[in-house]
Amino acid sequence: MNDHSPPLLRHKAYGQASEFMPAKLLREARRQKALPDGRLPRVCVLDPDGDIVANLLARGHAQPNPFWACYHTSMYNFCRGGIECGIIGSVVGAPFAVLVAEELFASGCELLIHVTSSGQIDPSWRPPFFLLVEKALRDEGTSYHYLPAADFSHLRPELLDLLHDAFGALDTPVYRGATWTTDAPFRETRTAISRAMARGIIAVEMEVAGLYAFAQARAKPVVCFAHITNQIGDVEGDFEKGEAQGSQAALEIILATAKAWLAAHPSPV
Repeated sequence: MNDHSPPLLRHKAYGQASEFMPAKLLREARRQKALPDGRLPRVCVLDPDGDIVANLLARGHAQPNPFWACYHTSMYNFCRGGIECGIIGSVVGAPFAVLVAEELFASGCELLIHVTSSGQIDPSWRPPFFLLVEKALRDEGTSYHYLPAADFSHLRPELLDLLHDAFGALDTPVYRGATWTTDAPFRETRTAISRAMARGIIAVEMEVAGLYAFAQARAKPVVCFAHITNQIGDVEGDFEKGEAQGSQAALEIILATAKAWLAAHPSPV
C-alpha cells in the first residue's frame, strides 16, 4: 500500500536516539571559539522579541555569558530577586527555539522559561495580558520530529501543579489556556482563526508546540508564557506591550516561575 502521508509524518522512529547530538556541535563550537568550560545558570529564558534583553542591557543589568557556545545566538546573564538567569533574545519560530533549547539543556540549563508575544484569537480580553500556556495546537513542523501526530502538545503536569499559586501576588494578571502554534504567521486565514476559536484557543504564536513536544520527549522542564500583545493588526495602535515593551511585567513572571521551581529543586549541597 502506498503511503500518502506527507514526509513530515513518515519514518520518524521516535524510540531511536538522534545521530547528531547537541553536545557534539557545542564541543566543536567551543573549540573553534576557544571558549572556557563552564556551566550556564540553572534557569534560562528565551525572549523571541528581544525586548527583555534590550531593556536589561539598556539598564546595565545584563552581561555576556562567557560559556555559551551556540553558533547562532548570544546569551546574557542577569540577576533578579537573588536568582541568576541566562537569557537569549530573537529566537523566533519553533525550529530555532527547539534547536536552542537542545543546546541549553546540553550546557547545564535545568529550567527553561519562554516568553513570546502572541496575537489574540479569543476577543474576550483586551491586550496586553499574559497567558501561562497549558497546551499548544501543533500547526507547525518541529513537534512532529519529537512526538507522534496529535492535535496538541502540553505543559508537563508537574509544572502546571507547581505553578498553581505562583502568580497571585503579581500586579500583572496571568491567565491559563491554549495557544495555536504556526510556522506561517502571514497565513492565518479566517477559516483557521475560526476553527482555533471554536477549540477554545486564546492566541496564536510561533514556538510553544515545538518546545512542549521537545520537553515531553526529552523529559525537560520547559514553561511557556504568551504575552498577548496584538489583535493581528486589526485595530489602530496595535502591538502595544505596555511599559518598557512589557519587559518589566515579563521579568516579574519569570522571577515568580523561577522561585517556584527552585524551591522545589534546591541546589545539591
